[in-house]
Amino acid sequence: MAPQKTRALILNKTDPVNGKTYHSAALEERPIPALEAGQVLVRIGAAGFNRRDLWQRMGMYPGIQFGTVMGSDGAGVVVEAHDPKDPLLGSRVFLTVVRGWENELAPTTPSGLPTILGAGGANPEGVFTEYVVVDRREVLPTPAHLNDVQAAAWPLGGVTAWRACVVNAQIRPGENVLITGIGGGVALLAAQLCVASGARVFVTSGSEEKILRAVALGVVGGVSYKSKEWPLELGKLLKSKGDGRPYLDAVIDSGGSEILSQTTKLLKPGGKLVCYGMTAGPKVTLTMREVLRNQQLLGSTMGSRQDLIDATAFTTEHKIVPLVSNVLSGLDAIEEGFEILKTGDQFGKIVVRIGPDSLNQDNARPANL
Repeated sequence: MAPQKTRALILNKTDPVNGKTYHSAALEERPIPALEAGQVLVRIGAAGFNRRDLWQRMGMYPGIQFGTVMGSDGAGVVVEAHDPKDPLLGSRVFLTVVRGWENELAPTTPSGLPTILGAGGANPEGVFTEYVVVDRREVLPTPAHLNDVQAAAWPLGGVTAWRACVVNAQIRPGENVLITGIGGGVALLAAQLCVASGARVFVTSGSEEKILRAVALGVVGGVSYKSKEWPLELGKLLKSKGDGRPYLDAVIDSGGSEILSQTTKLLKPGGKLVCYGMTAGPKVTLTMREVLRNQQLLGSTMGSRQDLIDATAFTTEHKIVPLVSNVLSGLDAIEEGFEILKTGDQFGKIVVRIGPDSLNQDNARPANL
């Protein structure tokens, strides 16, 4: 018999303290709504954290809906369906995270911005919960080589990295690619995708340890952005390890700010800088210097449903395993994930185990979509 209630992490509005906003997140028991036509019930085995979750609590993310379930990345097994003969029953799946974006250049929402699962927009009910009701079209088969913890580290970071590297930068084998801010989930997945594509990947980080760990994944090398001379140091690295191409074909950037001016001399004429974040600053300056060199600045946010399907197929083909930095045990430990996010010290994703892992369940099987 299907469960009637689920425990879930609910975002609640909290007044600022000393001028700083940090909304509360509390575990609550809630009834599971009756399934409507086309819906399935997924038992969540694991859910992944994103920086978006922290920004929501800090009041820094648009479209927040209080009183709703947080979390965007989740994986588990379909345990009930409106149609008792639904072939998805018993299937291992993960949830799509971006809605209102099928396969166009940009989302088709009124704002032109993607809506994301969890505590906001048109998709307020997220995955920091034991069970979630979802349209059957919004689940995809979990790759057979991934368990739920690994699969929960994939969707939002994976589709963002794929859109930036493959769709927008169009990375090719043999190209030199710079990925900035290695250590976060998106940057690491971008590096893994580019390495699997046959590109030579270079990175920046504020941590020498993270650079060394990236090299162990197949990255050629990296430089510390804490050095004022890091572009010169990167140029020397390209000359020695660029395989005869002492320049960058593309830059995949999470920081924004002055990244274009810092890399324009290293970026080939016609090269692309794809920016998917603004951790260093909300503006990227484009001058006639870059225009005359035909260098392209491309904005990139998340990705379409088709992007996620394509990225997952590539990940399955190349047996890419998303890196997990911390695994928490149970919803009661979820606050620890937010504290780790605040430090920014993780190398990979933070994931919380919520239920039994579907990979190890005898009655769970690959999804038949």
